[in-house]
Amino acid sequence: MLNKSILTASAFAVIASTNIARAQDAPTANNVVVADWTKRTDIVISATGVAEYPENIGQAVTVIDRQKIDQRQIVSIAELLATTPGVTMTRNGGLGNFTAVRIRGAEGEQTLTLIDGVRVNDPSSPSGGFDFANLLSGSVERVEVLRGPNSVPWGSQAIGGVVNVVTAAPTDGFQTRANAEYGSFDSVFANAGVSGKAGRFSGSLNAGYLRTDGISAAASGTERDGYRQYGGTLRVAVDITDAISLDLRGYYANSRADIDGFAFTAPFLPVDDAEFAKTQELYGYAGLNIRLGQFKNRVAFTIADINRDNFDPTAGAAPIFFARGRSERYEYQGDWQASDAIRLVAGAERENTRFNDGSVFVSRDTTSAYGEAILTPIDRLTLTGGVRYDDDSAYGGHTTFGANAVYALPTGTMMRASYTEGFKAPTLYQLFGRFGFGNPDLQPETARSYDAGIEQRLIGNALTVSATWFHRDTRNQIDFDPGAFIYGNIARTRAQGLEIGLNARPSDRLALSGAYSFINSINRSAGSNFGKQLARRPRQSVSASIDWTTPFKLTIGATVLAVGDSFDDAGNVNRLDGYVVAGVRAELPIGARLALYGRVDNLFDERYTVVRGYGTPGRAAYGGIRLKFD
Repeated sequence: MLNKSILTASAFAVIASTNIARAQDAPTANNVVVADWTKRTDIVISATGVAEYPENIGQAVTVIDRQKIDQRQIVSIAELLATTPGVTMTRNGGLGNFTAVRIRGAEGEQTLTLIDGVRVNDPSSPSGGFDFANLLSGSVERVEVLRGPNSVPWGSQAIGGVVNVVTAAPTDGFQTRANAEYGSFDSVFANAGVSGKAGRFSGSLNAGYLRTDGISAAASGTERDGYRQYGGTLRVAVDITDAISLDLRGYYANSRADIDGFAFTAPFLPVDDAEFAKTQELYGYAGLNIRLGQFKNRVAFTIADINRDNFDPTAGAAPIFFARGRSERYEYQGDWQASDAIRLVAGAERENTRFNDGSVFVSRDTTSAYGEAILTPIDRLTLTGGVRYDDDSAYGGHTTFGANAVYALPTGTMMRASYTEGFKAPTLYQLFGRFGFGNPDLQPETARSYDAGIEQRLIGNALTVSATWFHRDTRNQIDFDPGAFIYGNIARTRAQGLEIGLNARPSDRLALSGAYSFINSINRSAGSNFGKQLARRPRQSVSASIDWTTPFKLTIGATVLAVGDSFDDAGNVNRLDGYVVAGVRAELPIGARLALYGRVDNLFDERYTVVRGYGTPGRAAYGGIRLKFD
């Protein structure tokens, strides 16, 4: 039975959907409805590792562009991801505290994250995950969310899915943009960017700053735990000749977050203290692109460098913990359009990963090769298949397969199906961690997934409705074995469910979207927890958004997110009640270059918990200004 929170948000989605017909009755001169089924200009990288039109992809992908980021006035990218099908998010306190994004019920550490082509999962963390706490929206141009395993083009960690983040790219004409806002918790968020092109050179530079007093990370606490970040992105492109180009990208973020430690008495929940954490992230990409007719070649070097330090002022000025993670990657990719019906992609990679936590310094090398065939045997049908082999100096070799198909009917109907495999190599900590916890005999975690979906466009493409069923089994999952007191391949999980998406743009004044997810993720490990729900995985979630531009150009909007009940532990003892959070927003342009905006988050001041013992923000209001010059 659906709980009350799910029913509330579902009702909102139904009410919003009924506005489609009303808006369609009175189209404006700038009506954006497309008359027939045509290829969209948006492209997807996360499915095959090369640029593809969405209608040629048999896997489930959601694309979030800059327009939606600005429209929703989002600060943290993770909060926007939480309203997409198949995705849930948890955060240990307020903004800046550890944030996990889970796709289709997989572990947060099983989400592969890329920023401008660089794998940014942290090799120094115990499970090798990416902390979404520090991923802010200021410089982000678009985000792709691929749901389901996808290790053929990407290798390790893509068991749950892939989040591909693309920052602002150089523009043909000179452009500047900036925004600044202030609001609750004495919060300041400001960003500025400039881009342009001169001859064969083009570039984009963005910088951002955030500061907030925040809330207490500990739900029982009273002192606020603040957060601060400054950083920037840089992208430079050089067209050496018409067929050869150089691509340079850089990302830097320096963050400081107040955190609360744990009590030393049962139930060992977080309490107020003076601890804080500093994180420095540096990601870089250098690529050379060479086109030989229909044969594209890319040679690239990427680097990810992550430094984390935890401090407790009561214990002195030195860090009580530090970790240094670094990965360097050399890549080659060839992309050959052999004919209108045959496209072949192949690549080779070499990666060195290492980490240092003061007591352990270890590294490893991985050599990989993969190949993909993208075939169009008949009109409107695209078939994709691929294989990958990874040879890791620490755990050995592993082969991965994947295949998918998509067929587009003349009626505006798309049918998709895929079989995909994913694997996650044991982390360096799991292999060689301190205190004897490491186990050098670990094997990769593996996943096999099936999904099938349908997408239908209606009312002249003004309305798109999609539904996807999925099933994934994960084996050899690594967990800490309390009996042997080391990490072991002792866990199995299963997730299956349904994802439904709705997007409507019946006129240039009205936009609606909605998402519903049913994710049944259960423990399949032998023992007392067999068959129980995985921790912090709500079975149901639903979101709905509506934005309307009034005749005098004021845009008003609202978003509702409802999340069902879940459990905080593997034994399903500590229940987390479902909740509903709603937000409203408005934006008013003043001329062509200036806009004023504001929003209220958690409008009804909902009190809820997503991680036991940690607080969540109450009602908060923000206002800002946005500038853009072309």
